[in-house]
Amino acid sequence: MGIHISLSAETITQIGTFLPVTNSLLTTWLVMVVLTSLALIVRSKIIAIPGVLQSIFEIAVEGLFTLFESVLGEKTRRFYPFLATLFFFIILMNWVGLLPGVGTIGLEKITHGEVEFIPLFRAGTADLNTTLALALITFVYIEYAGISALGLSYLKKFFNFSNPIYFFVGILELISELSRIVSYSFRLFGNVFAGEVLLTVIAFFVPLLAPLPFLGLELFVGFIQAMVFAMLTAVFLSLATVKESH
Repeated sequence: MGIHISLSAETITQIGTFLPVTNSLLTTWLVMVVLTSLALIVRSKIIAIPGVLQSIFEIAVEGLFTLFESVLGEKTRRFYPFLATLFFFIILMNWVGLLPGVGTIGLEKITHGEVEFIPLFRAGTADLNTTLALALITFVYIEYAGISALGLSYLKKFFNFSNPIYFFVGILELISELSRIVSYSFRLFGNVFAGEVLLTVIAFFVPLLAPLPFLGLELFVGFIQAMVFAMLTAVFLSLATVKESH
């Protein structure tokens, strides 16, 4: 079997007539189950003298809180649940693509007389649909946070008719705000997908020890991409909830 690289996620099965289940969607559901299960397990076993699992979670949660606090200050408690969920979800989605079997275990189907290999699992963030969904959710949350904090006056930075200069600046602000969706989605997708392609090619030609340094690099890249996504969201939330004066 040769190298299998597909830019888009492949459909494994279909629920009814309206919901195709792709390999990236299946992996996303598994990641959601794992994260939810870990959260429930740790929550149900919180003790005064923590064990290994609780200690790991405490270090991660407190470290993230301190990091976001440097950006958001007193607003951190309000936005931390969303930001932490975003970070943990993305980093696990990035790393799951590096597990053995992801991209290599799959099904074979005959299409137009040719055998086609379809992997059962694919990292969710290696699918542009997933990263676009994350970008849209983040965009909507930021706008909601801005309106909640400042009321309808938040919209004045986009639609200000009191002065021609302010009107022009508002249009630029609106374009900049919308462009974040593209930036969010393509940055995350591009880095994760490119890393998976690199590992696939290296593993195909030199299958033993050569992929190991690149595997370590991809672990680091997966962490950095999750951190960048979450930190940019924190910065934009901070900016959206600050009252501007003209």
